Amino acid sequence: MLLFLSVPQPRPPGARTRAGAARVAWWRRQRLRRQQLRRLRGLLRGLRGRPGAGSRRRGRMALCGQAAGAASLPSELIVHIFSFLPAPDRLRASASCSHWRECLFYPALWPQLRICLRVSPAEQPRLEFLMRKCGWFVRELRVEFAAENYLSGGGGPGDGSGADTGTGGEEVEALQLSTRWLEVLRTYLELVLCVLVSIRNNRNLQKFSLFGDISVLQQQGSLSNTYLSKVDPDGKKIKQIQQLFEEILSNSRQLKWLSCGFMLEIVTPTSLSSLSNSIANTMEHLSLLDNNIPGNSTLITTVELERFVNLRSLALDFCDFTAEMARVLTDSNHVPLQRLSLLVHNVSVMHKSLDNMPNDEHWKALSRKSTSLRVYIMAFDIKSEDMLKILKPSIPLERIHFDSYITCVSGAIVDLISRQYDKFLTHFILMNDVIDTSGFPDLSDNRNEDPLVLLAWRCTKLSLLAIHGYTVWAHNLIAIARLRGSDLKVLEVTEESIDFDQGELADQDVDPVHNLIEQVSLGLGQPWHAVMDIESLSVFTEPNRHFYREMQSFSEDI
Repeated sequence: MLLFLSVPQPRPPGARTRAGAARVAWWRRQRLRRQQLRRLRGLLRGLRGRPGAGSRRRGRMALCGQAAGAASLPSELIVHIFSFLPAPDRLRASASCSHWRECLFYPALWPQLRICLRVSPAEQPRLEFLMRKCGWFVRELRVEFAAENYLSGGGGPGDGSGADTGTGGEEVEALQLSTRWLEVLRTYLELVLCVLVSIRNNRNLQKFSLFGDISVLQQQGSLSNTYLSKVDPDGKKIKQIQQLFEEILSNSRQLKWLSCGFMLEIVTPTSLSSLSNSIANTMEHLSLLDNNIPGNSTLITTVELERFVNLRSLALDFCDFTAEMARVLTDSNHVPLQRLSLLVHNVSVMHKSLDNMPNDEHWKALSRKSTSLRVYIMAFDIKSEDMLKILKPSIPLERIHFDSYITCVSGAIVDLISRQYDKFLTHFILMNDVIDTSGFPDLSDNRNEDPLVLLAWRCTKLSLLAIHGYTVWAHNLIAIARLRGSDLKVLEVTEESIDFDQGELADQDVDPVHNLIEQVSLGLGQPWHAVMDIESLSVFTEPNRHFYREMQSFSEDI
């Protein structure tokens, strides 16, 4: 009989000692974790404050000789708990005690700060408190001045004050409007100063975005030099704002995102020169949108653009984006540009020439440089002949937004867009802000096919279509829904824009409105209804704000 014996191999010297030390270290870590968990459970039980707890338990959970409770939690633990809460809950939790209130504005809790302000004196003390607490360390700051209907409500002749009608009533109304505008301007300047002063020495700032809806009054022609001279007679506040903005740029050490849109007298043609070369070389997004720069002056020149070699997203006035800039962006030392947002405004077109805009060859070179380049165009009251010059075939146009007050978009323009940009177009917005809703322009007049239906048929990537102020026939709307189906994620058409054929109205057995809703919902594969209240959608009521926000998300989506 054979007997096999297993002879253990001798371990190398020191192996048993190392294995034992590892087991001891693991056991100690586990014991430390258990102790920490027991301590944390005790703290949480103390926070609950369950009735009937004996003095022995309270004594065991005492910290530093005091009874355990919310005030006795370490600041690090409170900050860690706050980090899981949304901003409104943090504010409510900070009302528990002064210790928690001190922990509320710990820098790690507020890396991003997004503020939407009404241009109202009541906002100033709250803004001052918030910016005093967070302005010196916040990394991402976005401030929007919210739109308000300053031209209606409160103080007008129709508010029941019994103002006389006729010439005297018009004079009273003009005086009241003038007073409101002056108050809005004065408050606006104070709020802007409050924001800029609080971040002037912030060297952690990485994203800085400002949007001023004061342009609502600019479009109404109310912000003339006369009003500015009354609010700021010597121009001291305007100069102070401009100097603070340049100081922020010169003090920045980590800035990678700079966006300023529709602000009043904040960015000048010399503002970007305050940026150091190191910051300009690492900047990834630059947005300078202001259509009120007088004459032929621009906010950025071709020479200045050459410093921004790492720019991936750019937003400018279309008249400022010249052929020379397109050539600079195609240089080998620049990274490929991926997002380009252009604002085409009738004010800029009137004062600046379109002769220097990029031609089709420049757009081809840009597309070769970056195959992922996409363009977003916003057009305010642009004539059809000017749009025909602007819309070059090689533009990789992904989004286009028309907003008109005087000049309407023609069916030929819509047809041109559907033929040239069928491979790229995803968003199409058509807005006509007319006062008389009795007769909207019909894009399908004198045409065999409706241009909007052709747009839905040719542009296979179309995911958003919004229309107001143009006649949309019910049967064409059904055709659009069926052509794009579930790929059309958003279809917003105002109720007053929809019209029905006489045959549909004459049929007594079918409710045309109910039939339209049913057919469009079936085509889209989701419930649909027309927009009943235009005030509920910012795309129709606040085109500037909508464009600015969409431009931000468009640029971030890289």
